[in-house]
Amino acid sequence: MLPAGEGVPARRPGYDALPMTGPGFCAAGLTEAEAAARLRADGPNELSCEKPRTLLGSALQVLKEPMLLLLLAAGGVYLVLGDHEEALTLLFFVVVIIAITIVQERKTERALAALRDLTSPRALVIRDGTRRRIAGREVVRGDVLVVAEGDRVPADALLLESAHMEADESLLTGESVPVRKRAATGRPSPSRPGGDGLPFLYAGTLVVRGHGIAEAAATGPRSEIGRIGVALADLGPERTRLEREVSRIVRIVAVLGLGLCGALVVLYGATRGDWLKGLLAGIALAMAVLPEEFPVVLTVFMAMGAWRISRSGVLTRRLPAVEALGAATVLCSDKTGTITENRMRVARLWAPGALHVLDGEALPEAVHAVVEFGILASQRDPFDPMERAFHRLGGEALEGTEHLHGGWSLVREYPLSPELLAMSHVWRSPDGGRLVVAAKGAPEAVADLCHLDPGVTAEVRAHAAEMGADGLRVLAVARAFFDPAELPPKQHDFDFGLLGLVGLEDPVRSGVPEAVAECGGAGIRVVMITGDSPDTARAIGRQLGLPDHVTTGAELEAIADADLERRAGEVRVFARVAPEQKLRLVHALRARGEVVAMTGDGVNDAPALKAADIGIAMGARGTDVAREAAALVLTGDDFASIVAAIRLGRRIYENLRRAMGYVLAVHVPVAGLSLLPVLLGWPMVLFPIHIVFLELIIDPACSLAFEAEPGDPGLMRRPPRRPEAPLFDARLVAVSVLQGASLLAASVAAFRIGMLHTGSEATGRALAFVALIAGNVALILVNRSWQRGILGTLATRNRASWAVVAGAVLTLAAALLVPFFRGIFRFGAVAPHDAALAAAAGFLSLAWFEALKLVGPSWLRER
Repeated sequence: MLPAGEGVPARRPGYDALPMTGPGFCAAGLTEAEAAARLRADGPNELSCEKPRTLLGSALQVLKEPMLLLLLAAGGVYLVLGDHEEALTLLFFVVVIIAITIVQERKTERALAALRDLTSPRALVIRDGTRRRIAGREVVRGDVLVVAEGDRVPADALLLESAHMEADESLLTGESVPVRKRAATGRPSPSRPGGDGLPFLYAGTLVVRGHGIAEAAATGPRSEIGRIGVALADLGPERTRLEREVSRIVRIVAVLGLGLCGALVVLYGATRGDWLKGLLAGIALAMAVLPEEFPVVLTVFMAMGAWRISRSGVLTRRLPAVEALGAATVLCSDKTGTITENRMRVARLWAPGALHVLDGEALPEAVHAVVEFGILASQRDPFDPMERAFHRLGGEALEGTEHLHGGWSLVREYPLSPELLAMSHVWRSPDGGRLVVAAKGAPEAVADLCHLDPGVTAEVRAHAAEMGADGLRVLAVARAFFDPAELPPKQHDFDFGLLGLVGLEDPVRSGVPEAVAECGGAGIRVVMITGDSPDTARAIGRQLGLPDHVTTGAELEAIADADLERRAGEVRVFARVAPEQKLRLVHALRARGEVVAMTGDGVNDAPALKAADIGIAMGARGTDVAREAAALVLTGDDFASIVAAIRLGRRIYENLRRAMGYVLAVHVPVAGLSLLPVLLGWPMVLFPIHIVFLELIIDPACSLAFEAEPGDPGLMRRPPRRPEAPLFDARLVAVSVLQGASLLAASVAAFRIGMLHTGSEATGRALAFVALIAGNVALILVNRSWQRGILGTLATRNRASWAVVAGAVLTLAAALLVPFFRGIFRFGAVAPHDAALAAAAGFLSLAWFEALKLVGPSWLRER
């Protein structure tokens, strides 16, 4: 027996009993020198990650934004002109914008860091003949690993010695049932995870039964989980259609605006001889035309939407996913832990002459022995989910009866073997009488142990096949008695009698069938993708109302990409699917033009989650890797909350269109007030300080009012919007431009009348600003709904809109009454009645749109 290393208990069940022999096994393991050399050659047993961008790097990146460059240019011009107050005010806005942007950018992806944590648990290795506990990152190729029940495997390894070992590989394969392992004979070629009887262990998987000795074969990025991490690193997050559309519009308008800016500078300088003021006029026009509010409003809108969605139990990790939710056409869902509870339970019991379906009622006496001996054939404190199901049922149904035997002592254990898929426990009762033997395993194996006649065997197989067709995992239970004597070497030497069959299931989560049905009503196709067997997948799909047709991973492997696109549009259930096939399915669906939402919880789901338009990870049961790769995380793993998130996503998109329409409309008077005075030889109305003040305070605040607008009750009874449908369609652009032109006319009139009436351009400028702010309020109120009139809109609860109105009034009052602000804004004194007339002109400039809601053309109605 090997001596215990530092920090390793001298006696731990499952370690010290291990034989130290096997093909190619060296009891001494690697030497420390050999391990150090391999660590230098291969690198640590972890995944590398990109270095985060420094604070200075982030700030320099933000400073490349056109809006900030314009603000810096305007601040420089004011410094040259000696206007230090205005220059410092603009520079203050620059600092605020940089700070906000950096805070958002520091929330970077941490998927690779989560993978490093998962692939680097503590490991027990044999080096220089001594067992040592080391950090998982220090495990190297060729290390001898000692693993036992409850251990996380630190590296891909070849199993040299095994005592009835089973491993939970659901993180890699999606299979909900642990798989059996056997010791290697010779040096087999490496194999992918999945299926029983393989002599390989895989990094990140969990040993749920037995113990063994293995030789590390692949570490870090060369392991199975490492390859997933590399694929995850290669998949950069793609921008959504909305982001791409907004960016395209910003680029087009920016090019036109900068062209107008240059022409205005030349015109002002050539006609008035003041090139610095011409530069200020050009900068003001560029700021007025440049639609940098679009991405700002989009970000604010998505952030508020994320907060609102979080109240439904969904956390948002990537903000663009919020708007993409409303366009989702396909929801791909992993089965284990997402649709189902990832917790085995006994669903059906059969004893000769008795069949019982568990539905909350008391167990009939005829099946008590099946449960009793199923527990006796299990570990006392099991990791295996099926054995936990036996114990759970015994505690619920047999508590206080003579069928539970906590005082019995285990005499011997006969493990599973490739030749006989059954296991037996031999027990001694406190009275010291006959030994009791409990066996459980595959029905055909237990039938063989019991030496059943052909008729009974056929009956057992028929009942087992019926349970299997319903997606249940079927085990048979038997018992034998043995007089105290030398125990036989094999299970076959006992005289077993069959007790019955047990059907176990991973139950569907409560509310999932209803959620799937609601998705169907909303035009969203639910597709289940699982690593489990076709029978299990078909049975679960039947409970969800999905078609019975199932396509397997083996069939997918033989399908060309073009055929896969067609198949992906027809099939609703996929079984025995490998991780790379999940990713391929996502790509096939997206190639069809679908907007794909993908749910998952395991490491194997991470690449598909990241490649999907909307990756949705489970928060409670999911792995860190899945959560970090996904765009959304369900905090309570409640599938039904996905439907609530989609409903909110649709509402957010509709309200976002109204908010963007408002921004487009308000640009028209701002740009007009920057351009017309120069063309007409008037004094400048708006300076950069006015424009940046409007854009950084009024516009983002207005987006809150639109975001808070309640959604249409029929949102989930209409199909998803067309993925290619533009945000800025002809109807939205036409209405917004007409609204903006109306407000421009009112603001120009206020400026000219005010200047002519008082003889002061500063007073005229103040009155134009009053009309512009009042028109802002009107734009918000009339655009909150294109169907309800303004009175109906005001009656609809929306506290944010009232907060915006109050903020606009207070802002205007401060600009007109506080000397400091009045000086910065270059406003003159304004009589109360003049201010009231200007405000009325701005507000009533949108009256025509209210009339159109009642008698206007059908194209104004929202569709």
